[in-house]
Amino acid sequence: MTIKHDTTITAPATGTGGAIAVIRISGPETFRILSSIFRPVSKSADIRKQKGYTVHYGHIWENDQPVDEVLITVFREPDSYTGEDSAEISFHASPFIQHKLLELITSLGASVAMPGEFTMRAFINGKMDLSQAEAVADIIASESEAAHRLAMTQLRGGFSKEIEKLRHELLSFASLIELELDFSEEDVIFADRFTMTETIIRIKSLVDSLASSFRLGNAIRKGIPVVIAGMTNVGKSSLLNVLLQEERAIVSDIPGTTRDTIEEVLHLGGLLFRFIDTAGLRGEEVSDKIEASGIERTKARLEKADIVLAMTEATDAAEAICAFADAIKELIPDSRTRMILVINKSDLLPAGRLAILKQKLAGSCKLPVVFISAIRSEGIEELKQMLAESVERGALDSPQYIVTNARHYEALTKVSQSLGRALDGFRDGIPTELIATDVRQAIYYLGLITGTITPDDILGEIFANFCIGK
Repeated sequence: MTIKHDTTITAPATGTGGAIAVIRISGPETFRILSSIFRPVSKSADIRKQKGYTVHYGHIWENDQPVDEVLITVFREPDSYTGEDSAEISFHASPFIQHKLLELITSLGASVAMPGEFTMRAFINGKMDLSQAEAVADIIASESEAAHRLAMTQLRGGFSKEIEKLRHELLSFASLIELELDFSEEDVIFADRFTMTETIIRIKSLVDSLASSFRLGNAIRKGIPVVIAGMTNVGKSSLLNVLLQEERAIVSDIPGTTRDTIEEVLHLGGLLFRFIDTAGLRGEEVSDKIEASGIERTKARLEKADIVLAMTEATDAAEAICAFADAIKELIPDSRTRMILVINKSDLLPAGRLAILKQKLAGSCKLPVVFISAIRSEGIEELKQMLAESVERGALDSPQYIVTNARHYEALTKVSQSLGRALDGFRDGIPTELIATDVRQAIYYLGLITGTITPDDILGEIFANFCIGK
């Protein structure tokens, strides 16, 4: 995306539906253009002379014909979203009126904005840094209370401040190294190697901690993936249906009914959980190619799950249930994946036998266990509570330390690698100028996060994913 600072841009700022719609306009010609088509009810309210943060009622005219009655909200540079003179036109949400207004505005010299161009101008004009600009898109896309909270923290600059602290520390560190290089012939030491090493270790530890939070942050942002896995006919689809309170998955006594993964979302405790019903696993080899493909997809989903509901039946022996749980564990490569043992069809056992099974499992299975009856909706609330409690909610108390953006995660990973090489250099006695190169690389990658360093291709990629009008 190419920014033309001397142009005026316009675009719809609201989607379809509703009674009122908004068109945005921003740039140096904003009020000249509006004065040509807007007639305020108050004869003295010349739109070109109005102060910022004021609203004006009147009509848009085309030649001698009124187009619509509107409200125009005035924003003056630099105290606007974009940092430029800008305005928002509120009008009746007719597609015809919207098209007519855009036609009038562009005929007077404005250009139709590209996706994200308003926010890009806000970034270019210093109204926000790059991570804050990305948070705007995250706020629009947020589907849960937790995702909204993380995005708001980033928009308010909480995450940026932490990154800038690290960057300034590294800049100070690099300046000491540069001074030593300048005075190398005079054998002057501005900081001892032990202190430098300790500083790098501390900064790298903070960077690694931020990078490790990406798994949680990304899951909160997109929805925590929960895979329902188990043998055929244990009631996985029934569980999904009762959780969603709708008949989403086909329930049948025929083994292998679910041949592909089914995904649905559910809000629990302010978090978005993305449930994935999978094809049933079998102990024997499957001859049906379609079913076999479904089982392979189940295994692939298990590798990417944050939470696994390992589902079996209460009619099975305790030893078989524990063996099943161990088999599911072997299919999960990531030790951070949490697993809950869900034992369905508890209504089929008499109270005495159920109590004995619970006692045996408590001593042999080192997993959270919940007994349910999907057909009777029993134990479902307990399962929901266990799901909500399985998320690391303590981390949400400091949302500025949670990384939600893949680009930020990749940059932090490269920062960590650069600092790791610098540490190796100190320990191996590598020349200071080579260590300085690694430190400068770390500073560069931190700058990519906040936009202190802004290659055009990165900017274009980021803002191209925004909606038009934002």
